[in-house]
Amino acid sequence: MAVERFLGIVGVEDTTPLTIKTAIQNLLTAHSLSFSRVRGLGYDGACAMKGYHNALKKIIVDESPSAYYVHCFAHQLQVNMVAVAKQNVHGGWFFYHLQYLMDFLVMCCEKIRMLGVAQAEYIIETFELKETEAEYGLDRESLGTPCDTPRGSRYENVMHVISLYPAIWEILCMIGDEHNGIKSLRAQEVSYAFETFEFVFIAHLLQTIFEYTDGLCSALQKRDQDIVNAIDLVSATKKRLQLLREDGEWESFLQKVTSFCVKHDIELVDMDGLYDPIGRSPKFYEKATNLHYYHVDMFLDVIDSQLRELDGMFDEVNTELLICMAAFNPADSFAAYDEEKLVKLAHFYPEDFSV
Repeated sequence: MAVERFLGIVGVEDTTPLTIKTAIQNLLTAHSLSFSRVRGLGYDGACAMKGYHNALKKIIVDESPSAYYVHCFAHQLQVNMVAVAKQNVHGGWFFYHLQYLMDFLVMCCEKIRMLGVAQAEYIIETFELKETEAEYGLDRESLGTPCDTPRGSRYENVMHVISLYPAIWEILCMIGDEHNGIKSLRAQEVSYAFETFEFVFIAHLLQTIFEYTDGLCSALQKRDQDIVNAIDLVSATKKRLQLLREDGEWESFLQKVTSFCVKHDIELVDMDGLYDPIGRSPKFYEKATNLHYYHVDMFLDVIDSQLRELDGMFDEVNTELLICMAAFNPADSFAAYDEEKLVKLAHFYPEDFSV
């Protein structure tokens, strides 16, 4: 029987790799342990801890080659998916304005109810718009500055912003047309990005990617998830994302976005024309066609970054390690027991086993 023991929480003065490594080492030493005996490591998904070439990970593995990184199944993969999408400059722009939209909806929660907009209650429930006007604090200085709070970064909100687009647009128009007060001004500001082809394009792209990864995200949250099945889901998800970046899929995706824009009277973009960033100075962007920016810098780059993230979490070595570990699964009277896998697993730990 495996026994887990919580050793403790350690505070650090800074988050440099060497400082964290020293803190961990001191904790292990206090319990008569050392890095040479470490047989695994993981992280909670924080950006500072990600990546195969992460300095901290390298330091630990250099001292203990058998300290393989294994993805923390308890961690929400959705958080990583959103964080990676934000690293793309256009994805970051989208989440900035999505946060701004969420702040506006919170600010106007009670007003939305009074407007009698179709799906008003569903919008309030879906986006969890629970704050009242008084609680939100309309007079605070930070009102005009969208901050990166969890609401604007929620995986679920990305999934719903397209399906609720018509109702949200109606709310923005009704409040913006009042031309009176901070709420009306805020509605006009939010509408500026919300009604653009770029916002809709990125929203559709992220929604498509998240739909592809949703099954995997859900599976990894199940405590009783079979490891082999989880690895199969990882492979299937990667394959779907790789197929999405093929030329035929690009044309199909672009047509889907275009049809949505035509339906909702959103101005289309001439793919042969020069890219003009929305609400940003062109001096920060190289001159290139819209086709290049939308196909290469947005579509392909965001998909590839998601694939790299999955590859980093589930590389060949870690995948093989997890499959071998599945032989220890006690479910159904150790139905997954496989002697060959156990022998293979022993090869991962030459200091502990002689094979």
